[in-house]
Formats: sequence, structure tokens, C-alpha cells
Amino acid sequence: MKKIMVTGALGQIGSELIAKLQKEYGENNVLSTDIRQPQSSVSGPFEILDVTDGKKMHEIAKDFGADTIMHMAALLSATAEKQPLFAWNLNMGGLVNALEVARELNMQFFTPSSIGAFGPSTPKANTPQDTLQRPTTMYGVNKVAGELLCDYYYTRFGVDTRGVRFPGLISYVAQPGGGTTDYAVDIYYKAIEEGQYTSFIAEGTYMDMMYMPDALQAIVDLMEADPAKLVHRNAFNVTAMSFEPSEIAASIQKHIPDFTISYEVDPVRQAIADSWPDSIDPSAAVAEWGFKTKYDLDAMTADMLEQLRKKLNK
Repeated sequence: MKKIMVTGALGQIGSELIAKLQKEYGENNVLSTDIRQPQSSVSGPFEILDVTDGKKMHEIAKDFGADTIMHMAALLSATAEKQPLFAWNLNMGGLVNALEVARELNMQFFTPSSIGAFGPSTPKANTPQDTLQRPTTMYGVNKVAGELLCDYYYTRFGVDTRGVRFPGLISYVAQPGGGTTDYAVDIYYKAIEEGQYTSFIAEGTYMDMMYMPDALQAIVDLMEADPAKLVHRNAFNVTAMSFEPSEIAASIQKHIPDFTISYEVDPVRQAIADSWPDSIDPSAAVAEWGFKTKYDLDAMTADMLEQLRKKLNK
């Protein structure tokens, strides 16, 4: 990768991915694009782009001289359930456009999939890399279709497509963006600001998670990996930890002893969470491109609280 174009650059992952890529490859070699103007100044080149406009996407990529496109623009799980047809048009239309641009301009390609690509009939414990995928959400349907589409563009057109199935991502930089796993971000804010948190996910509901620094490093490592070693290429299982709400609360209580958690379960997001795995097996990613993580739950909690206190001036 030398010149990288990122769609959805102002989103939860994109906003931090830009900074990571600029550090690795140089500020002027990373082009940020999004459908909206940034609320504050963005370092490096920036263009307004609606990913459903394939012609505009092609023009921007060509003018920038990009050799890599990282397609991050998408409507997340809980939000997509509220607007399923809009989610289909945005998530799938944008992906097809990005893949076409990669094909036409001979670009390397990355897009993330998700544990949302699994469903209630998928094995819930230590979910294998290759397994039954019958999701019951529009977001999940989009992700399965996207995985297959990326495989198709590789086998049919030779596009160098790569991707991972991200678990819930936890970050102190970006605010929650409408995902089912967002409770694991919001709980840290509430711990510092209010000393208590009301969880919309039920106690005992395990979901896989990853701290954002590990997720960003995984993207770079996969994109830099030797293609000859990639058996799967797209939709690698990756994870760092699996926990339920009371466990993250207990981790926070090591730093804020008076912190309390209560529960008011959101039926929509709970149903989504119940359809996902409790834990997934990342062994294919480990074997094929050396996937590894730095943070476990307690290490993440310590860093999240430290960084949020600085951010919130608490």
C-alpha cells in the first residue's frame, strides 16, 4: 500500500483508521472520504463522497492515484434494523461500487465483515472460520452477501480483496455509532461521568470484543500479508476477548469501586446479540497472517478509563 483511499472516514472505525494509516504511510498518502463534512479540521486530503455514486468514487480514486481502497462506509446493526431497505441500498450498493473501482483501477481492497454475519444456527462457542451463516438481521445479510461478493471479485476478476470479521470494537475516540455491542463503549463514559450504567444488553450475554488499537493493527497486518499465504482472504475471524456486561462492570470496579450497573434490556438489540456467537475461533487468521492482539479486558479497561478522563477532563 502506497496511496490509500478510505470511504466512511468519519465513522467509528474510519476516524481512527485514518490516523493509523497516516502514521504508517504518510499524511498525504491517505485520502479521507465521507458523505458529510467533518465537524473539525481533518489532517491530510479529504473529499465529500456518497458511496452510492460509483462514478464519483471512480473519479476521486483515479485523481488521487490510489492503489488501495478501504471501504468502511456502512449502516450498523441496530440502525440498519430500523431502516432495512436503506441499509441494503447503502451497504450493498456502496460495496459493489467500491469493488468495481478496485477492479477498474487495479487496486488492493479491504472491507470489514462482522460477527453479525453469523446467526442463531451458527455454533455459538468457539465459532469456526468456516461454518453455517444464516443471519436474521439486515446487517448480517449484508455482511454475508459482502463476504461472498468479495470472494467473487477475487476469483472472477483477480481483485486483491481482503477482510476480517470484526467483533464489537471499543474505543475512547469515536462515540458509539448504533451498533449492538456499543454498550461496551458507553459503559466507560457513564462510569466516569455518572458512576453507574444501565445496560440495554442482559446480564450473561457474552459477545466477542476487541480494543480499537488491536483492530487497526489487524487491518494493516492483513493488508501487508503475503498473498500467497492467504487461504481465506476475506472474512477472517478475529477477536481479543469475550465478556458479558457484569464482567466489564467488575473490571471497571477495580478502578472505580463504587460503580454500579443495572439493566433495562432493549428487545431489538438483545435479539441481535442473542443471534451472535459467544466466542469465535481466530486460528485461521493466526495461521495465515500472524494475527495477534495486545489488550485483554483489564488492560483495555485501564487504558479506556485513563484516556477518557483526559478527554472528558474528569
